[in-house]
Amino acid sequence: MVYHGIGVSCGVAVGPLYCYEPFMPEPLCAEHSEDISGQTALYQSAKRAAREELARVCEHLDEDKASIFQAHMEILDDEVIDEEILAGIKGEQWTAQWAVEQVYENCRAVLGSVPDALIREREADLFDVKLRLLRILQGMPERGLCCLEQSVIVAAKELLPSDTATMDKANVLGIVTEMGGATSHSAILAKSWGIPAVLGVANLMQIARCGEMAVLDAEAGTLETQPTPEQLAVAKAARGAWQKQMKEATAWIDKEPLTKDGVRIDLGLNIGGAADEELAAARYAGFVGLLRTEFLYMNANHFPTEDEQVEQYKKVLRTFDSRPVVLRTLDIGGDKTLRYFRAPREDNPLLGSRALRLCFENPEIFLTQLRAALRAAVHGNLWLMFPMASSIEDVCRAKTFVETARSQLAQKGVQAGRVKIGAMIEVPSLALMAPELTREVDFASIGTNDLCQYLTAADRMNPAVAPYHQNWHPALFRLVGMAAQAFEQAGKPLCVCGELGGDDRAVPILVGLGLRRLSMNASRLAPVKQALASMTLAQMQSLAERVLKCVSEAEVRAVLCDEAGKGGYEDV
Repeated sequence: MVYHGIGVSCGVAVGPLYCYEPFMPEPLCAEHSEDISGQTALYQSAKRAAREELARVCEHLDEDKASIFQAHMEILDDEVIDEEILAGIKGEQWTAQWAVEQVYENCRAVLGSVPDALIREREADLFDVKLRLLRILQGMPERGLCCLEQSVIVAAKELLPSDTATMDKANVLGIVTEMGGATSHSAILAKSWGIPAVLGVANLMQIARCGEMAVLDAEAGTLETQPTPEQLAVAKAARGAWQKQMKEATAWIDKEPLTKDGVRIDLGLNIGGAADEELAAARYAGFVGLLRTEFLYMNANHFPTEDEQVEQYKKVLRTFDSRPVVLRTLDIGGDKTLRYFRAPREDNPLLGSRALRLCFENPEIFLTQLRAALRAAVHGNLWLMFPMASSIEDVCRAKTFVETARSQLAQKGVQAGRVKIGAMIEVPSLALMAPELTREVDFASIGTNDLCQYLTAADRMNPAVAPYHQNWHPALFRLVGMAAQAFEQAGKPLCVCGELGGDDRAVPILVGLGLRRLSMNASRLAPVKQALASMTLAQMQSLAERVLKCVSEAEVRAVLCDEAGKGGYEDV
């Protein structure tokens, strides 16, 4: 059977499906049991099994990620919690499941009312440990993503950042989900890893069967289950051809990023942190165009302290030495949540309190990060960038926070480094104010993912409106061109750090519009360098002029196909 979705990356994956569904406990019916010794034994056995699971998880993770699960082990060994559960079983004749549910929920309620934010953050850990114990008591196997036993195609209703923070990516052949669009978290993850992904497959979790062989074709946007031997052979051949193509593109990785006539285009890296694997491509890029600091928060079980953040930022800065590192301040909200922070429930979170707005509402969280960034700036060339700014007032207000953070450090006698200040252009209102924006910032970056979402009024996480979320909409290129012209006239740097900046088909258009800085995931550096070398600057400018005259996405694609026919670059 063949099922259709949205292909968000390249390539073909062939392998068994792994159906990932976060555990949700069955309703607890039985509150009491006269078998006190039996229920006690069940609890003790579940506790031992939970500890063994956590220990196995820690073996596969680096120190930072393992700390999350080590904290869970500490909760398992908490004497007060243990005594209360045993007292409930023995004194109240509670079942082991009921005792775990009651005691852990009582502890969560207590922590939730404590003024100290660091203590409140442990509430999420208590919830995770409770779910692990209940799953074991209900006889359900562990279905996490951190310790996959074989190479698989991961199938899920939706993959959130919290799901993928500890994913065993070495064993992920591809990703297929029921929800999500071309610029969702899952799509960005798949592109950064260079693996095939198809999102928005209707009723996927009713269709998929764990262990069933499948073919995932990201080019066609299809998932094929129960393939015949002949179909498997064709798919494996297609996968081999794709891998060969990727290998040929890789030959461009250490080339200079030059157009066919020798014009240099600065290429940067989009990274999620200071892990060695993230920094491995540093020698192939001229700068960090996007340091997504939210992953530092997502991979922790508490708000990272100022000192913890300094160490992470410092490592990135030292790796890049004098080359710029653009640090995007905390971008939480929408599809990105923290397990230890309860954001207000909103009907439309992508248009609600997120990113810079959330930081304004939580000044101490914002100031902690800004102090850390200013301290780390002593060790390199740090540029600070504010996400989700929708007005010049937002940018000015964010700048006052930077000065407050600098003043706080000065009062403590702590040295602060010099930084450049910039904003992300991802809200149409700010894009239209680009000339005025140039007077308030040292640089800017265009986040095409959100800019397209807000421009087309189509939720990028909702497959139902995927046809309306058009990454190649001519209005998007017109806005980018307007911003590029404003920053060129002001003599200030402008970069595209959204997914469009790493799309080798779109890059000639962006360069033709005036962009000279692009930032992308490491896996896109080689294909983009190859695309740049295929056309002269004049050809790219001519292409951009044609695109700006288009009135639909279909026309834009037709123009690109025409260019491909001339040998400009690969078929669209």
